[in-house]
Amino acid sequence: MTAVALVPFVPSLLLAAGGGWLGRRLPPATATRLLTAACLVTALATGFILSVVAFTLLAPMPVLAAVGHWSATVVRGRDPLPAPAGLLPAAVVAGLLASATRRAVGVGRDLAAAELTCRRLGPAPTGLVIVDDDQADAYTLPGLTGRIVVSTAMLRALPVDERRVLLAHEHSHLHHRHHAYTQLADLAAAANPLLRTSAAAVRLAVERWADEDAAATSDNRAVAVRALARAGLARAGLARAGTVTMPTAALGAVHTDLAHRARALREPPPKPRPALALTLAALILATAAAAVDTSHATEHRFERAQATFAHQT
Repeated sequence: MTAVALVPFVPSLLLAAGGGWLGRRLPPATATRLLTAACLVTALATGFILSVVAFTLLAPMPVLAAVGHWSATVVRGRDPLPAPAGLLPAAVVAGLLASATRRAVGVGRDLAAAELTCRRLGPAPTGLVIVDDDQADAYTLPGLTGRIVVSTAMLRALPVDERRVLLAHEHSHLHHRHHAYTQLADLAAAANPLLRTSAAAVRLAVERWADEDAAATSDNRAVAVRALARAGLARAGLARAGTVTMPTAALGAVHTDLAHRARALREPPPKPRPALALTLAALILATAAAAVDTSHATEHRFERAQATFAHQT
């Protein structure tokens, strides 16, 4: 394996150690987009590199060399590892692929259930559906059109200005399709467990993004803090009673790290951090470039091996 091929593994470690920090330091919208892209590119690149390593180590085996019509000596090159060593990365790839497949199936199932729920709720020109329920809750359902579901109990728990903030938060989820970012990041984390920290950071970042959109609807950010706290308290009794029925794919204003989000809302709106954003973007590009370079190098290696095989025969 060349030094370039090792590049995609570096972002995995960096994101494992610093994904949460990046999610808190970058503006929420920027963090959401860049961390999701970093997760996807890193998961694809590391999976691809592991597959290349496994195949390249196993390729010199006589059976595979005969089937592929390539020279085992050229394919092996200067690699000191024996062919059976390729079984380990092959097993890792198979396990990660199975994990990602299970997650993809789960995402599909959750989205189908959310779409079915949206249809059952009926038409909603503004996307808002108010349900008559004594259990305080509010969440956004993904789907072809999506729905914002708010219970009458939650509306009663909030004064008018805080109610406006809560609805603006859910409208932000719906408008920006935040569920897509969280699901893609979770899928990448299933394919590369080192990305779980970053996937969690994406989920927090989309809530912070919606918080900032909601706070912008009020002249006083303290109103957003109060809305978050009051809605969280109203839903806390529901959670303690074990009667939460929110669909799996839904996003809700009071479901993720209220303490951190409340502290962030007490501060001025987040400022752009171009240096940090550009550094993360450069890391994403370097990871993708390393995977492409590995692909070209591997293709060239096997072309030479096939040419040598043809010359020998």
